[in-house]
Amino acid sequence: MDIIIQKRIEQWQKPPFDTNTINEIKQLVEQNNEKELYERFYTILEFGTGGLRGIIGAGTNRMNIYTVGMATQGLAHYIVQKGNAHKGVVIAYDSRRMSDVFSKEAASILAGNGIKVYLFNDIMPTPICSFAIRQYNATAGIVITASHNPPEYNGYKVYWEDGGQVVPPQDKEIINEVAKIQDITQIKKMNFDEALAAGIISIVGDEIIESYSQKLSQIRFKSDELSPIHIVYTPLHGTGYRIVPHILQRFGFPNVHTVETQAIPDGNFPTVKSPNPEEPEALTKAIELAQHVNADIVLATDPDADRMGVAFKDDSGQYVLINGNQIGSMLLYYILLRLKEQSKLPQNGFIVKTIVTTDLQQEIADHFNVTIENVLTGFKWIAKKMKDYEGIRTFIFGGEESYGYLPLDFVRDKDAVSSCYFFAEMTHWLYTHNKTLKDFLYEIYTQFGYYNEKLVSLTLKGVEGIHKIQSIMKHFRANPPEQLSGTKVATILDVKQGTITDLIKGTTTPVDLPSSDVLQFTLENGSRVTMRPSGTEPKIKFYFSSHKKGKDIKQLEKEVAQYNEALASELLHTIESVINK
Repeated sequence: MDIIIQKRIEQWQKPPFDTNTINEIKQLVEQNNEKELYERFYTILEFGTGGLRGIIGAGTNRMNIYTVGMATQGLAHYIVQKGNAHKGVVIAYDSRRMSDVFSKEAASILAGNGIKVYLFNDIMPTPICSFAIRQYNATAGIVITASHNPPEYNGYKVYWEDGGQVVPPQDKEIINEVAKIQDITQIKKMNFDEALAAGIISIVGDEIIESYSQKLSQIRFKSDELSPIHIVYTPLHGTGYRIVPHILQRFGFPNVHTVETQAIPDGNFPTVKSPNPEEPEALTKAIELAQHVNADIVLATDPDADRMGVAFKDDSGQYVLINGNQIGSMLLYYILLRLKEQSKLPQNGFIVKTIVTTDLQQEIADHFNVTIENVLTGFKWIAKKMKDYEGIRTFIFGGEESYGYLPLDFVRDKDAVSSCYFFAEMTHWLYTHNKTLKDFLYEIYTQFGYYNEKLVSLTLKGVEGIHKIQSIMKHFRANPPEQLSGTKVATILDVKQGTITDLIKGTTTPVDLPSSDVLQFTLENGSRVTMRPSGTEPKIKFYFSSHKKGKDIKQLEKEVAQYNEALASELLHTIESVINK
């Protein structure tokens, strides 16, 4: 084993590391578990542009109080340098293993550096942290979460004063400060209880939920009448367990049925394989309850309540799950429709979506004569657009295909709390017009065309997986396809190179997007294939989007889905040959 790795293993087997950590590493050494030791120490858990995310455990490449501590010390240096220690940092955490421990550790380290801290008294949704940063005029925020990752993961996300996740130049500047912390002896820390007594750490209670509720009340369309619709909700053992039912009931939805076994916060997520509302299995219990109570809709939020999943009845009375593009398109169309109906559609309004989100939303925006902006994958880029246009243009809606939406402007990250509310409100409004959600979705397709999107994720773990993902991207840059599924490729967008190549005209022009490892192929028929390595998981993702206009939606569904399947099959066949070379 490499000498640097051996040195790290030796360091972690003695003080100042705590007894449990020392014993955990010693046990692996005694078992001669070289593979596990290598995975834990071959690198230092990277503090990237999104913060930290990794498997919980002892080691330099794991999430633990030491890697969290070093990241926090680097962030503290940056905040002090900026002269913003007095403005403070908001810290939120979810229901995952160690989240409460990591949040207290971060609070104690910030306090040790003379930085004011606002720490929530309970697990709290990510969007409420974003809201609180703006409410308290704080300089930054930290959320301890790994979103919907498996139970063995946790993470650490950093937000800046606008309430959005850090973007250039702050992200790189913070990364540089974190990189300077090479040893745990550099960490400055204050006793948590002493910092609390001194008022350096303040505990935030339900007053922040009240402030959020009041602001939401000002932008909702529904009046105070009680709705007869029945809603089943599951927080999937996460942070939405109190706030989502509270918001729904407060604004006139008395018939909220929470899945009781999943309303208990639990970082082991015992009732699901994955606490991800994108996965059909995660909503199994909610759909069972919906059938029992004859619910109109099923709503689900992930552990940090920034993503939302939805199911509703089809014509046969069966509950069907709709995908992230459908949820976002329905919410967008509903909000624009109601704003127009009330003559409140702003002249300078704008919408933001990511480049892998359905172009159906472009069609909807054009119909209402509203500007739509395309940004890189990652909600921080949507938040950046909001910051860029603050005071100049009016934000209406932001969304991404991965089940994240923002239907309001006082939060700067995807918000499943308000999205659940607006989806319920839309369901109620349709009910008052004798329409179903299925009717509404088909109306959109009839008007703008049927769009089908397919996502394929390849999970490639460990060091070997990283190399395979790199080889896939390298292959397609060097050998871009001339055609896919019998249709010519018209343009190639290479976000890493910052270019778009028009193969029909034979031109290459620069594109105004931050550099990112993304390739997108647009075919002559308007279909798109996008590939990008995930920034938070050991995955490479492939997005397929196709559409067709016509009146027979069921026939179009079949045709377009088959075409997307053919595209995916052909591309994956090529990928298989690349990674098995």
